[in-house]
Parts: sequence; C-alpha cells; structure tokens
Amino acid sequence: MQSYEERLTVPRSWWVIAGLIGVSCALMLLPLGTLPMLGGLIGGAALAAVAVSSYGSVRIRVVGGALVAGDAKIPVAVLGEARALDAEEALAWRTHKADARAFLLLRSYIPTAVRVEIDDPSDPTPYAYLSTREPERLVAALTAVRA
Repeated sequence: MQSYEERLTVPRSWWVIAGLIGVSCALMLLPLGTLPMLGGLIGGAALAAVAVSSYGSVRIRVVGGALVAGDAKIPVAVLGEARALDAEEALAWRTHKADARAFLLLRSYIPTAVRVEIDDPSDPTPYAYLSTREPERLVAALTAVRA
C-alpha cells in the first residue's frame, strides 16, 4: 500500500509579510515610547506568524484506507476517479466550473490540484478539489490504495 503525505506550506514571502506586520505595529506604538514599540514589534510579529503557520499547516494524506485532507476524512471506498489538474484546469475548477456542494481545499499559492469524484449516495458532495504541489503522486497513491 502506497501512502502519501503533503503539507501545504505557505510561500516564504508570507513570512516576510508577517515580519512587516510586526514592524508596522511597532511604528504605530512608537509615539508611546520604546517599550510599547518593542511590545508592538514582538506581539504583532508573533500574532502574524501564528496566523501564517496555522494556515500553512494543512495536510493531505492517504493513510489507513482514507483520504485525509484538512479536517475531512473520506474513506477510499467511496472515492471515484482521481484526475490531476494542471494550472489552467485547476483555475477553471476553482472558478467557473466549481460546484457549491464540492469539498474544496484551496490554497491560492498552489497552482495545481487533484479532483476526486465522491461516489457516496448518502453524501451530496460530488467531488473533492485538493490543491497540491504533486498531483500525479497523489493520483498514483489514490489509485494504488483503491486497487
């Protein structure tokens, strides 16, 4: 059984932005003195870093007969065809082709994705759209675990 695991980390530039948020908080508190300014720098940067870290900690895994994507755990038995989407197709499925009932694990900074059909009569979700940097590997893992 082939397993798959990927963490959808944020780009490095987001960490720079988190630092700049700390600097802007420090500048806002500069008129109050040095100590409040340092508090603003540390507090603002820390809060921004926590937000960036939590957004970039989402994982996609294929383990134990299930596809685990973020908070969703979908049994492999109810999964249908999995298709790797290039950047152009992924954009189409994120925008004008999207179904409001679908499960979407979107990360705008990841251009490629996988679209997995869900064949569960008790679940109205037609498919799962998963942003991934390695769509072919994810499709291969899903195909191997279903076989």
